[in-house]
Amino acid sequence: MSYTRKFEELDRNALALVGGKNASLGELIKAGIRVPPGFAVTTTCYEEFINCTGIIDRMYELLAGLQLGAVDAVHKAAERVQELIRNASMPEDMRSDIAGAYEELCRDCSEENLPVAVRSSATAEDLPTASFAGQQDTHLWVVGVDRVLQRVQDCWASLFTPRAVSYRIRNDFPHEKVFISVGIQKMVNAKCAGVMFSLNPTDGDPSKVVIEGAWGLGETVVGGTVNPDRFSVDKVLMEATEKNISTKHIACVFDPDNGEVMEAELDPEKGCKCCLEDREMKELAKLAKEIEKHYGLPMDIEWAIDEVEPFPENVFIVQARPETVWSQRKTESRLGKKSGRELLMAQAMKRIKLRE
Repeated sequence: MSYTRKFEELDRNALALVGGKNASLGELIKAGIRVPPGFAVTTTCYEEFINCTGIIDRMYELLAGLQLGAVDAVHKAAERVQELIRNASMPEDMRSDIAGAYEELCRDCSEENLPVAVRSSATAEDLPTASFAGQQDTHLWVVGVDRVLQRVQDCWASLFTPRAVSYRIRNDFPHEKVFISVGIQKMVNAKCAGVMFSLNPTDGDPSKVVIEGAWGLGETVVGGTVNPDRFSVDKVLMEATEKNISTKHIACVFDPDNGEVMEAELDPEKGCKCCLEDREMKELAKLAKEIEKHYGLPMDIEWAIDEVEPFPENVFIVQARPETVWSQRKTESRLGKKSGRELLMAQAMKRIKLRE
């Protein structure tokens, strides 16, 4: 049995097998979007791991009967379950399959010991009606077979963080019904990275793409540790209607001395500069429109721009999920109950008239 699947073999119908994040990456590739190559360790692998190692009964015994208000009990049970997963020995056939897929990825990218991102991808995340995304672990710049295998088990264990356990209790979602896949994806050597929305997340305006970015890897933007540059791009004219350039004090970068990702202080002059060129901003907005069109609903997207590859091949999408705030609201305009298309066309015509 194969425990891995290449991203290009996946699509949105593979959610049960590879989780929301990995299924979306496969779907993006099929839609012609630039995505760094990689593969998924399937939920089947996780299920067989907890069964064949004999830890499954003890796991769910520890979690049984937990109450939301019992904070200490939830924390202790969650930590014990994570220890069980991390300390169990992965069967040799699983190790061999995952190691082989990583080595093949290294060959495909012509780089020995390719740096990869190892990301959790749970079956209940990245859904239009759920907020499970972001509850499990991501590990960046992982190098070598042994480290990859270790991080896979760490990602499995992160399905049972106190936060994730509490969320499932609060929402009456059985622990036994959530499974986890792991995505292993080539790292983008990012000069800058961030997030974008195919609508304005502040007011739900569908005529804008809003982009947020900062220097280095995107974890500072996603984690909120830096005040990012912010751009609002008109979907019709593909021009920025708003640019807010912030003072960025830190960047998330790889430190080759200790082999870890770290937050480093930025040179003040660079920290005040815009992290995106105009052509990169427009390329991102174009990709956001294409992704939204493909999925048929507003999207929350993570992006990265490689500092070595030529433009536009250096612009990558590393994740995309349905936007979960405005897309849940009744679809109607804020102005005169016009549709999103009517708003877009009205704005375009107004701008055209001004240029006559």
